[in-house]
Amino acid sequence: MTESSGSCAVRGILHAEPLLFERGSPGRCGASLPAAGVPDYDPASELGSLVRGEIDGMPELGEPEVVRHYVRLSQWNHGVDSGFYPLGSCTMKYNPKVNEAAARLPGFARLHPLLPAEMAQGALQLMFELQQMLSEISGLPATTLQPAAGAHGELCGMMIVRAYHASRGAPRRKVLVADTAHGTNPASSALCGFQVVPVKIGPEGYLHPEAVAKLMDEDVAAIMMTNPNTLGIFERHVAEIARVVHAKGGLVYGDGANMNALLGRARPGDMGVDVMQYNLHKTFTTPHGGGGPGSGPVSVADALAPFLPVPMVALRGGRYELDWDRPQSIGRLRTFWGNFGVFVRAWTYIRELGAEGLRQVSGDAVLNANYLRALLDGSFHLPYATEVLHEVVFSEREQKKSGVAAMDVAKALIDRGFHPPTVYFPLVVAGAMMIEPTETESRQTLDRFARAMKEIAEKARTDPDALHRAPELTHVSRLDETRAARKPVLRWTPGMDLDKLQGE
Repeated sequence: MTESSGSCAVRGILHAEPLLFERGSPGRCGASLPAAGVPDYDPASELGSLVRGEIDGMPELGEPEVVRHYVRLSQWNHGVDSGFYPLGSCTMKYNPKVNEAAARLPGFARLHPLLPAEMAQGALQLMFELQQMLSEISGLPATTLQPAAGAHGELCGMMIVRAYHASRGAPRRKVLVADTAHGTNPASSALCGFQVVPVKIGPEGYLHPEAVAKLMDEDVAAIMMTNPNTLGIFERHVAEIARVVHAKGGLVYGDGANMNALLGRARPGDMGVDVMQYNLHKTFTTPHGGGGPGSGPVSVADALAPFLPVPMVALRGGRYELDWDRPQSIGRLRTFWGNFGVFVRAWTYIRELGAEGLRQVSGDAVLNANYLRALLDGSFHLPYATEVLHEVVFSEREQKKSGVAAMDVAKALIDRGFHPPTVYFPLVVAGAMMIEPTETESRQTLDRFARAMKEIAEKARTDPDALHRAPELTHVSRLDETRAARKPVLRWTPGMDLDKLQGE
């Protein structure tokens, strides 16, 4: 194929291999092992039905077949090392390899979590320093590294909110959640036993203090808001909203998933936020996606520090140790001390950039998002005209006039060499397309992406049926995603016709 719209050309061999279950031959093996040298033993003779029997149909393969299979899977997968990954709200930025080198140092990578503190002083020092760094960046004086991911950090934060109110003898039942907050905020509140009360944004795309004041009473434990919100818009009334909530004894939870827009420029603690979680895998270039690894440290104001989970890393008498003596703590949230390899990567990133480097990160991220906003405005509907920070949300409104939906735009981008942006979120925008370029993408990459998007907008006007067939250049064409979700095929059996299943 020739290059289209300045995007990367699609050329070369397209491997469409069968499943491993359809390959191999009986007796084929990829390993050579000596005889065990012990008597044969049948565990079923003692354990009975607890022992799993032989599995019919398991593939028997040689080493080249196994290696090629997993290499092929990695080639089919798209990630930040493969190309532009503009998932809005997810901050899929490039992970510098210096982070990986630090995390693979033997003293870190081979460290057992149960070593006594005197044999792990370097690791504990790194954790202590990362706690301090994150507290300085957030403007909140105490930080725990324990939560395993962003949503886990939200849960931790709301458990702290609940414990705080309970300690005052005035447990509260309700949590206000902005309708532009992250989607996990209501779930985190509900898991802690709170009733979720939604707060609607104003026509400009951000919250107004009057809307919060109407809902705020002595039974509201906290308000949860994301700033910048999921429209990419800065909550310009956040300080006044915090005063409204604090006046009634409530707390302000700031979802820190979008901290990439604020690094080095604004601190949530200075805006009146009492508790927030970071997403190290979003803001600080640690691996992201596929279920992990992630990390969701939580920073809190002084009044909430006693409730942080145990253990905390403390420095006493020139020695780093794990502090378990915290009688008001919400307890322990997970095994061991957190995702340590992620801590090393985040610490390395912050130390490598320094204060000025982090400030440039947020500046470049905001510049890139507004550059795309300017390039695509007019080709796609922009539902909120308010200036954006790190991400921009368009809608499918103009394309729907010819029957083209946001999902069609997303699939067509794949044929043009780009991973799609987030679609159909946030829910406050019908047919949303949320694009977050991050600071790590060059102007040339953004120009190619914008040309591809404009070409798709033109195709929607002149040949919409072509977009309904996309993607056509992948090894599997468009699937019935609704059917796949409702009737997934989770087990292969001999004789199963996969082509027929795909066709159905």
